[in-house]
Order: sequence, then C-alpha cells, then structure tokens
Amino acid sequence: MVEIRAETVANVWKVLAAEGDVLEEGAAVVILESMKMEIPVLVEDPGTLVQLVVSEGDVVREGDLLAVVD
Repeated sequence: MVEIRAETVANVWKVLAAEGDVLEEGAAVVILESMKMEIPVLVEDPGTLVQLVVSEGDVVREGDLLAVVD
C-alpha cells in the first residue's frame, strides 16, 4: 500500500477519483489549490484507490494523508 500525502498547505479544490477506482501511473487523484495555483496530486504507480481521506473544500497541511493506493 502506498500513502499519498500533501506536499504543502492547500485547499482540496477538486476530487478526481473515488474509492475502488483503478488508477494508471500518473493519474491525478485530487487537485489542490494553494496561492491561486492548481496542484495535481498524481499516483506514481498503478493501483486501486482503497481509501480517500479528503473531500472537496478540505484544508490540508504538509504531510497530511490524502489517499491510499494498493
């Protein structure tokens, strides 16, 4: 299992995947917004999204868990 974590303080602008989705390498799970910049959060390896921890509108801090891919 791979934990996907926030790399900066940001708002969750858009959720692009749902639990159970099969994701290809490089697929975006969520888009974060920080200082008017959109930051896509990508998976590095293919897998299934087993847990999505955030919702649109949430505020995350650096290191916060966003999702888990298996």
